[in-house]
Amino acid sequence: MIQLEQELLSCHTTFRIGGAATYYLIPEKEEEITEAVAFAKKKKLPFYILGKGSNVLFSDNGYSGVVIEIGKGLEGMEIHPDGIVEAQAGIALSAMAAQLAEAGLTGFEFAGGIPGTLGGAITMNAGAYGGEIKDCIQSATVLTSEGRILTLKKEELALGYRTSVIPEEKYIVLSGCFSFEKGEKEEILATMKELGKRRREKQPLEYPSAGSTFKRPEGHFAGKLIEDAGLRGYRVGDAQVSEKHCGFVVNRGEATAAEVRQVIADVQTKVKETFGVELEPEIRLVE
Repeated sequence: MIQLEQELLSCHTTFRIGGAATYYLIPEKEEEITEAVAFAKKKKLPFYILGKGSNVLFSDNGYSGVVIEIGKGLEGMEIHPDGIVEAQAGIALSAMAAQLAEAGLTGFEFAGGIPGTLGGAITMNAGAYGGEIKDCIQSATVLTSEGRILTLKKEELALGYRTSVIPEEKYIVLSGCFSFEKGEKEEILATMKELGKRRREKQPLEYPSAGSTFKRPEGHFAGKLIEDAGLRGYRVGDAQVSEKHCGFVVNRGEATAAEVRQVIADVQTKVKETFGVELEPEIRLVE
């Protein structure tokens, strides 16, 4: 296991924002995740599980605790002949989608462009372009805060819109089991290519961000509400509502977490005043 001290979180997040973590641990074997949690408990410090660093905004003051990165060494995937697939939490969604496409398995094309790991995707029931993790998952194996390993069936995961039982119970995802249908490799690759094209055209990939900033409010689209409220391009320092897609807050260069939080708060206030709709952040705001 790799252990770092006072590691800048801006180096490990897609927002490129965040101060130093007291400790930054990178377990490279599944059993080392348990050791990392035990390390945090021994130090009497809180811990935070990180994957590719998307969908999160750390404080400018950093994190007074232990950040545990699940990725390197925990990226295995096994494809069975019947379409059942087992994958470790650290595998990147893009890598998993590419391997499934190569095997001619369909049902995961939607995830190819999501910049995260499987563990995070299961935790928040990640989705895009009409597909979600709940559409293909069979079960997930998790580590409890007491150090027990459980396998939860799909219904036990309580997968909803960008939510699951995992954060509520403080579980750590170790792996997931999925079921996919056989498809035509060329069609799967063509679909992924088209979704990638749509993503590049519509999303502000030229600037660091944490992905979609707000959850989709019922009956509305967050980006349209923000645009209609006159907030396209609204900026505090280097934190800005994207001019390309108003559902994203981007880092134009040297944005601080405080500036991003201010933009989020200002957007929430204006949209509530204008339309009576409360926007809930999709990204995790971590102190």
